[in-house]
Parts: sequence; structure tokens; C-alpha cells
Amino acid sequence: MPELVFFSGTMDCGKSTLALQIGHNRSARGLQGVIFTRDDRAGEGKLSSRLGLVTEAVEAGEGMDLYAYLVGQLSQGGKADYVIVDEAQFLAPDQIDQLARIVDDLGMDVFAFGITTDFRTKLFPGSQRLIELADRIEQLQVEALCWCGARATHNARTVGGEMVVEGEQVVVGDVNRPSEEVGYEVLCRRHHRRRMTSAAARAGALSPDVLPVNQG
Repeated sequence: MPELVFFSGTMDCGKSTLALQIGHNRSARGLQGVIFTRDDRAGEGKLSSRLGLVTEAVEAGEGMDLYAYLVGQLSQGGKADYVIVDEAQFLAPDQIDQLARIVDDLGMDVFAFGITTDFRTKLFPGSQRLIELADRIEQLQVEALCWCGARATHNARTVGGEMVVEGEQVVVGDVNRPSEEVGYEVLCRRHHRRRMTSAAARAGALSPDVLPVNQG
């Protein structure tokens, strides 16, 4: 039976790499797929991995009907056996409904990859709808690590090297960006709550200790 599968995890845990691997494995078996993405770090109409792999994709822009797009491709003689969606957290809830319709009405597997929560620890609307509708939810087994070595469970946004907890939900950036830019870092819950990024930890470690003052 075809399924809508949601592969979730923090940034830097290999979601896009797995999406590319699934596409490669099916292509090697003679199957053809349609790849959708939204606001990829490599630019419009790209699915990219931090390992340096990139492939062409269809940019699923705001208001795009994914089901209608796929039906249009099929009606013009195109072929599609499955669908891959990267950065699925950025899709609108009604676009997630369209993915479910692709599974139910067209009989195709849909593999959606995305972050569950934003930098404020709030659910992305697209991810929330995927949790509500998916036949199966898979937590990626490749664990991203906080700077302290613990399992990273939260995504932090940084501006000028400092963690921020206010602002627009969607601002495209990436990990390991220069400190003056908008960037992201994965943290464990403890350090996300304390707003302690790796830069803040380094700064604290480099601060001189206050020596005791002898009285009298």
C-alpha cells in the first residue's frame, strides 16, 4: 500500500542526504520520481545535502497545488512512481493535504523530509499537518550533536553570533554561517533553554577567572 511517510529530525541530521539516497535507489530500479522542495539552502529548485550533493527539484512555492501539478505532468504523458518532498516544514497545511491526496488518489508513495519545530521550539504548520496525516513518522537515526556532545533536539537561530528567540518563523539560513549573518545551530534542550550556543560557551571559557581578594 502506498504511504505518506514523514522523516523528521533537527537540522544537520542527514534528512536531505536520505532524500537523495531514496531517489537514487528508486532510480536505479527504473522508477521515476518527482522531487519538490522549498527554500533550499542551494537556491530555488534545488535539493542539496551538506555533504555536497545537489539535484534539480521543483520549487513548491506558496500557493502551488502539488496534486494539480502532478496530475498535469501525468496528463501530458509524464511518468511518476513516487514523490519526494524536502524542507516539508515550509509547506502550507493545505499543501500537506495535497500530498495525502497524491497517496490516496494516485497510489504513489510520498516521502516528506522536514524539521518538526522552529527556533522557538514551536511546531511548523506544515510539520504539524504531517504529524496529523502521515501514515508513518520516522525519526532519523543519525543524531546531530550539541556542542556539549549531547544529542541535539532543538534548532537555534543566531544573529551576529547570539541566539535569538523572536522573529519571523521562516528565515533561510544554515549552520556554520559567519557570525554576522543569520545562522542556525543545533542544541540540546538544556543549552537551548539557557541560550548557550557554542560561541557563548567559548566566550565563557575564555573569560578570565576572578581571583579571590585577600582582606587585610
